[in-house]
Amino acid sequence: MVEGKFGTVINCIDGRTQLPAFNWIKENYSIDYVDTITEPGPDKVVSEEKVEKIEQLKSKINISIKAHGSNLVVIAGHHDCAANPISKEEHQNQIRKSISVIKSWNMSVEVIGIWINDGWEIETVEE
Repeated sequence: MVEGKFGTVINCIDGRTQLPAFNWIKENYSIDYVDTITEPGPDKVVSEEKVEKIEQLKSKINISIKAHGSNLVVIAGHHDCAANPISKEEHQNQIRKSISVIKSWNMSVEVIGIWINDGWEIETVEE
């Protein structure tokens, strides 16, 4: 196991979302390192439970948990997502569903959702 405290984020490939998510997770969860899993429109992918993609995500999360001891998984959605061009409310509904889906995997981790708004600031999304 490597030293330092790890968390995991499932975030969009959109480069604008990376630093806001990293910084917020590190500051709010006292995390040293954030393992990043990127996917275009991840809130849509997880909430719609596309089997092939879900298995890939689970495998990547398991690596973060087993190799780095991550005990936090964050699912992110964001403003102006090219892969998932829907309203903020629809994104937040998908994030809520994604939290539920990830929790159903029984990985013994805390699961939270975040929305990255049009100012590239983080808003938490409750299940």
